Amino acid sequence: MATYGKIPEDVIEAVRRHHDIVDTVGKYVHLSKQGKYMKGLCPFHSEKTPSFTVTPELQIFHCYGCGKSGNVIRFVEELEGYSFPEAVRVLAEDAGIPVTWAGSDGSKPSAEDTERTVLIEAHELSAKLYHYLLNNTQHGKAAKDYLRERGLGDKLIDHYMIGYAPEQWDTLSRFLDNRKFDPALMEKGGLLSAKHDGSGYVDRFRSRIMFPIWDRDGKVTAFAGRIIGDGQPKYLNSPETMLFTKSRTLYNLHHARPAIRKRKQVVIFEGYMDVIRSWSAGVKNGVATMGTALTAEHCQMLGRQADEVLICYDGDDAGQAAAMKSIPMLEAAGMRVMVSMLPKGKDPDEYIAEYGPEAFMREAIDEPVSVTKFKLIYSRKNHILLKEEGRKNYLLEAAGIVAELDSAIEREIYLQELSREFEVPLEVLKQDCLIKHQELQKKKPQRDNNDNSWNNGRNENRRKSGPPAVLPAYVKSERRLLHVMMRDSEVAQTVHERLGDAFNIEDHAALAAYLYAFYAQGYDPDAGRFIATLQDERLERAAATILMMDGDFPFNEDILAADIQDIINVSLLREVHRKKEEMVQAERAGDHLLAAQMSIEIITLERQLTGR
Repeated sequence: MATYGKIPEDVIEAVRRHHDIVDTVGKYVHLSKQGKYMKGLCPFHSEKTPSFTVTPELQIFHCYGCGKSGNVIRFVEELEGYSFPEAVRVLAEDAGIPVTWAGSDGSKPSAEDTERTVLIEAHELSAKLYHYLLNNTQHGKAAKDYLRERGLGDKLIDHYMIGYAPEQWDTLSRFLDNRKFDPALMEKGGLLSAKHDGSGYVDRFRSRIMFPIWDRDGKVTAFAGRIIGDGQPKYLNSPETMLFTKSRTLYNLHHARPAIRKRKQVVIFEGYMDVIRSWSAGVKNGVATMGTALTAEHCQMLGRQADEVLICYDGDDAGQAAAMKSIPMLEAAGMRVMVSMLPKGKDPDEYIAEYGPEAFMREAIDEPVSVTKFKLIYSRKNHILLKEEGRKNYLLEAAGIVAELDSAIEREIYLQELSREFEVPLEVLKQDCLIKHQELQKKKPQRDNNDNSWNNGRNENRRKSGPPAVLPAYVKSERRLLHVMMRDSEVAQTVHERLGDAFNIEDHAALAAYLYAFYAQGYDPDAGRFIATLQDERLERAAATILMMDGDFPFNEDILAADIQDIINVSLLREVHRKKEEMVQAERAGDHLLAAQMSIEIITLERQLTGR
């Protein structure tokens, strides 16, 4: 039986057959029926005209805009940022297929896999222990009272599994030891700390309110601990481990994902208390970074989930500076960015506590400002506007900010506001802004190239202009053959006998080789299953693109033979060209015997080309 890593092929096939691609994709994309296809807006890039196509018959998807292709496993893998084994595992669990394949091929799970499984179990149990201690013991009473004073009711505490780590040094270590967990592994996972004298282990977290941190699948992989009263550090996170990496972790993503997908919008906060309090105020699509600045990896994760991001950082100078740094990264991930302006320098948690959830939703969430507006507000703070020099410098900087906008209408609106406020002629501002805008346009790299332009608002017109590239006849022949071969095993057998792997395009040759092997294992034609065996994104994309060709073209034995001959002729022509070069070199060197031999070989090859 074939396996992929440790996953048997029949498990992959069971997962693929259980999850109909239309149903799975339909959870993320609104699909409309168009003939034998389903179409919608691509979830992998921004577009205005649907170019994302799902073929129920073949159980594959393909986007004509960005080129993403594959089966249901590849779709989940791409959208969620999973590895292939992770995608199969998640889909298998959802289908009720036991995840027991680690040793199904006779091998044992790797040591790292075993450690990960044990550590996740230990973290899940630790979270339950901390939560129990908070709610049911005298140890946790002060912590529970503190949380209630902060506005966290029992329902919210239970939802976020908030707990308490007592001041004793060995509460968790004894709990884990009684359940036979290896203390050295528990230290490696960030739950315990080794004593300095090497005599044993103690709890890493003590006298702290404990906030479990989940991974994207809802498994507890780390903790954030907040001290009660005085003491340092005020906040303590788990160290980075095989389960927990700050740059790839967003607090609350597991809870927020359904709301993010529904609204196509995510709200980013700076801390987990902001997320929790905003959840109680009605913000179900909020996440936070874990004690680190926003990273490109965070932005890529969010870009797969949402079209728009709302930055809701603290209203102080540090929070606004962090927002300024985050904006370009989020825009680079393809999202529209808006910014909440919290008054009086408060953080979201404090604002909700003082003014209430309704005011927070109204002021911070429902009425954010654009990136341009935020940059203008941020810029003002760096200039003394009561002085002429300060006003001049601010207006010059403001003109540069407005010049970044592509829309002339938007630039006009902002410049009108500046003109009215500072009593500067609009035409003067427009002239300065236009110069800066033209300078920026010159510096911009050329956007999409014609071979890989996306179907979005920026280049939609460009895609329609100019005739499509004309493919060489042999490329069309190779695609047509592979299209039929993936649907007809007898044609594949004929091509194998007459042509083998002598396709001229590298990916086509690879697909043919995989297809021969697929049928050799006794499989019937099944394009979706074949794609699942490739395990290579580039080849999956090539196969899906070929399968999406209109299959109504005529095909018979004569066309089959002609296509095979077209493909063979390419290599023959190359050989003729090579031998002609060798003949010329031989004549120049005075080697007339070799030149005559080359001439005979050339005539033989040319006869093969003409079929004589």
